[in-house]
Amino acid sequence: MLSVLQRVRSARVEVAGETVGAIGLGLLVLVCAERGDTTAQAEKLLARVLKLRVFADEAGRMNRSVQDVAGGLLIVSQFTLAADTRGGNRPSFSAAAPPDEGRRLYDHFVALARAAHPVVQTGIFAADMQVHLVNDGPVTVPLRVDPP
Repeated sequence: MLSVLQRVRSARVEVAGETVGAIGLGLLVLVCAERGDTTAQAEKLLARVLKLRVFADEAGRMNRSVQDVAGGLLIVSQFTLAADTRGGNRPSFSAAAPPDEGRRLYDHFVALARAAHPVVQTGIFAADMQVHLVNDGPVTVPLRVDPP
């Protein structure tokens, strides 16, 4: 599974002009399931997201996790993270999981997040979403958990 994390001061997702998810301080978590991914990858990815130390401590060093700062998670499905642009100007998304499998893994990731963390908001899988954020830093970190 792939993810891009953005440390945010605030973020929200709109669908058809309606806000469907919003957080203050925390992480915007863009998530993509790839072909061959299993629930094990989702579990490992969430563990890394929750423990990744990208928030400042008293000395200003990135030494605190989203859990340490009681920040929110805004989880948004984004199959385009699997884009392969090596073949030209039009990206190929063949590495992304098929939609039904991607939805199953995304839903599993969200359910695990909600069980492990108090503030979890989401976008809507496969919807046309507008994501608004105030990137803090900016801090943007890619994460990948490869299939076994």
